[in-house]
Amino acid sequence: MPLQKLQFRPGVNREGTTLANEGGWFECDKIRFRSGFPEKLGGWAKDSGVAAATLQPPSGSFWGVCRSMWNWNSLAGANYLALGTNLKYYIQNGPGGNFYDITPIRATDTVASNAFTTVNASTTVLVNDTGHGAQTGDFVTISGVGGAINGIPAAALNREFQITYINSNQYSITVSSPATSSGTTGAATFTYQITTGLATYTVAAGWGAGGWGGSNVGGTNTGWGQAASTGGVGQQLRLWSEANYGENLIFSPRGGALYYWDVNANPNIFDRGVIMAAGTTVGGVPLDSTTPSIVNHVMVSDASRFVICFGTNDPSGVYFSATQDPLLIRWSNQEDYGTWIPAITNQAGDYRLSSGSEIIATQQTRQEILVLTDAAIYSMQYLGPPYVWGFQIMGENISIAGPNVITTANNVTYWMGTDKFYMYSGRVETLPCALRQYVYEDINMQQSYQFFAGTSEGYNEIWWFYCSADSDVIDRYVIFNHLERTWYYGNMERTAWLDSPLRDQPMATFITSTGNAGALLYHETGNDDGTTTPASPIVSYCQSSDFDIDIGDGHNFGLVTRIIPDLTFDGSTVASPTVTFGVRPRQAPGANYGTSNNPDVVSVDNYLGQRYYNVQQFTQYVYVRVRGRQMAFRVGSDDLGVAWQLGMPRLDVRPDGRR
Repeated sequence: MPLQKLQFRPGVNREGTTLANEGGWFECDKIRFRSGFPEKLGGWAKDSGVAAATLQPPSGSFWGVCRSMWNWNSLAGANYLALGTNLKYYIQNGPGGNFYDITPIRATDTVASNAFTTVNASTTVLVNDTGHGAQTGDFVTISGVGGAINGIPAAALNREFQITYINSNQYSITVSSPATSSGTTGAATFTYQITTGLATYTVAAGWGAGGWGGSNVGGTNTGWGQAASTGGVGQQLRLWSEANYGENLIFSPRGGALYYWDVNANPNIFDRGVIMAAGTTVGGVPLDSTTPSIVNHVMVSDASRFVICFGTNDPSGVYFSATQDPLLIRWSNQEDYGTWIPAITNQAGDYRLSSGSEIIATQQTRQEILVLTDAAIYSMQYLGPPYVWGFQIMGENISIAGPNVITTANNVTYWMGTDKFYMYSGRVETLPCALRQYVYEDINMQQSYQFFAGTSEGYNEIWWFYCSADSDVIDRYVIFNHLERTWYYGNMERTAWLDSPLRDQPMATFITSTGNAGALLYHETGNDDGTTTPASPIVSYCQSSDFDIDIGDGHNFGLVTRIIPDLTFDGSTVASPTVTFGVRPRQAPGANYGTSNNPDVVSVDNYLGQRYYNVQQFTQYVYVRVRGRQMAFRVGSDDLGVAWQLGMPRLDVRPDGRR
């Protein structure tokens, strides 16, 4: 009998049954398709940078869950990477450089007496600062302690701490040296960083929560009938937006104020970001009385450099309002981030969208800014005076899963909706997805503001990361290859992604084993999982749909006696790279998979009726004995240093009766 080629359609399709997709791929993890054939994803390596702070996170990491990255070069050529986490805001000076904490300061208090309460032999210190305004998880830097406090050296107190909330007048910190006596004494200055945010979407629960008037404020639960100033049902996680204004940076936490970071003339000094408060002067520019104080998203336009705020507060004519309007867009004067009051002599202005209840996301493209509400997509284009910016609805009855699920490649914008994927290239279209059912039937939409998109332009890919139904953290990804129009998926824990042309590889962040510290990774680096030390193997595989092996109509059985491999190991870093071929025969679509009988080579595993065979670079034949009406084929690897790409293996098949 002639040899049967295993030539499958590129991409993974799970929209039908495994037999209905005959001739295609059905399952995968940690693979991509290139030129129509599956291959293992590149590995990732951990950046060696550490947080430059007195309160050190674990080695090679920074505090918090990173949700945003932004990369740019200064005029002096420094390669900066900004990272916004739920606890801090950092800037890294070049790959492998330190992560400098530029988190803005919220308040500074000086307590002249009785600032600290200690307990003998305890490292827990109670700080007495009336109206401190902090919550559990916030950071404070203590200074001005002139001598030991009840046996605790001044050096152990004059540093940064993370706060545990007690009440509005007190909180506790943990010091490195225990007190030698109990008492209340001391004076100090307390410098508070802006309030930290949540790592995940949180819903208050239990009696007295939510609609009954209860919430969690600063670590304290308020019950039924008690007033709560913040919190409540549906507290959003901390997200950031940022953009360059020249070589400097304007950034903002979602629902917070605008902040400005000025590049220092000394490249080794990283001052903290400062609030862009109305009536102050920031970066040498005076800010007028209507400078936005609440912003959901900030952007600096490529067209003539306007600072644009989305979901901001309304100036209400000559009067300033602190109430946020989630559909309002405001922009500063051209080349002037300090002027926000519209006048005949400037181009400042505002516009309120009419469709939807809030602006969810924005995306700057080559000729326009796309603004997506929860119901429509708008095109925002620069017109010049007197209207400055024009707005046009490009599509209605659309959805978007969260602020960060949108990205652009080759001037086409893609985003993840609440029940399907979309694309925009001048008009809105549904993006056909061979994995739509797989993704949306096992997804935690309550955590959708964690979801994010990114590109891997070296491989023409759009990545979306999301939470599976049983997970409150991101644990899955789905990829669309926009050049080959193929889809594939897998499991991976990441919190942010950035494909920047200013660094050699795509960057991602993840949560370390400590749970409250993050680290930076460079993808497409090596072949292994660099989130661990030493690196771990990446388990990758691709499995086909069922196909008939009787060279007929599927009525008779077929007997496979030999597999002739066809694959390459280009890029492997081990002397003898190995993959495994797996075969899963069965009699009918409703039957269980069975194992091959009496294999002629030693198999390495037997899982769910699938038998694996080692295949190396110079393996000419794999002798098997597989009998059934149909079969699924699998290729994968789980060893260090292995890279592989499958070609077109062949099967030696002969008819083998009907039973």
